[in-house]
Amino acid sequence: MSSAYLIDASPYIFRAYFSLPDSIRDRDGRPAQAVHGFISFLLKLIADENPSHLAVCFDRNLSASFRNEIYPPYKAQRPQPPPELESQLPACEEAARALGGATFIDDRYEADDLIATLLARCKPDDGCRVVIVSSDKDLTQLVGEHVSFYDFGKGERFGPAEVLTKFGVKPEQIVDLLALAGDAVDNIPGVPGIGKKGAAELLLRYPNVEGLYAKLDELTLRTDLRGARTLAAKLEAGRDLAFLSKNLAKVATDAPIAKPFDFDRHLQFHGADPALVDPLFERLGFKRLKDRIGRWR
Repeated sequence: MSSAYLIDASPYIFRAYFSLPDSIRDRDGRPAQAVHGFISFLLKLIADENPSHLAVCFDRNLSASFRNEIYPPYKAQRPQPPPELESQLPACEEAARALGGATFIDDRYEADDLIATLLARCKPDDGCRVVIVSSDKDLTQLVGEHVSFYDFGKGERFGPAEVLTKFGVKPEQIVDLLALAGDAVDNIPGVPGIGKKGAAELLLRYPNVEGLYAKLDELTLRTDLRGARTLAAKLEAGRDLAFLSKNLAKVATDAPIAKPFDFDRHLQFHGADPALVDPLFERLGFKRLKDRIGRWR
């Protein structure tokens, strides 16, 4: 069975930038710790996992997307990334291509959406095992029978059972959990007064936000939920925010990726391309990292 690895690049670029010393520089003396750490991450992932297909998805805009057209405060609380980090992003994308990954980036769609769109095109039920690599647990909404989530930094792997154990809901309910409880990291509001524990309790009894609101009158009569009347009042007051939040939390599957999409032709991993590696590493000067490249075309 083929193994497609769909990588959310940003967490690993950010982690490298903030965890490695800024004394790491390219041959021209420019900061290069984010590029160095990101390349190191990719090389280890490839060596450990031996993917048959590899895609690396990037965020063009690190603090905005089409979701800001729906809800301007989305991610608005995040500080702008340092210029020294932004200046290294093109080299990170170049490195992913040089090491053999298919790269995807868009002005309006986030990396999460590109991953979801690729997943929709991969048809994992047709003999493809897909691994989503990220530290963003919101992407567990995509986990299924043939799709797993891998938090590389923590070494945690999630299938459907692990998602249920960790979050108290099924993968397909993650967006509903976020719709009710919100997400402070992305500035998704959720329903005021409903936390993750309370949201998970509700989703044990109702399949999704739509089903919950369809039976909101029934909720006030339940005896198996503490404070059911108060919960119902909070949900009624936050109805619009719940559905807005679900729209914000749900990944898009219509990102502009080439059609028709051929899984093998677009994503098959053949190894590093010397025609791309040589000039890149000459510019960066990362000889030890270059020596770690284990698969070449």
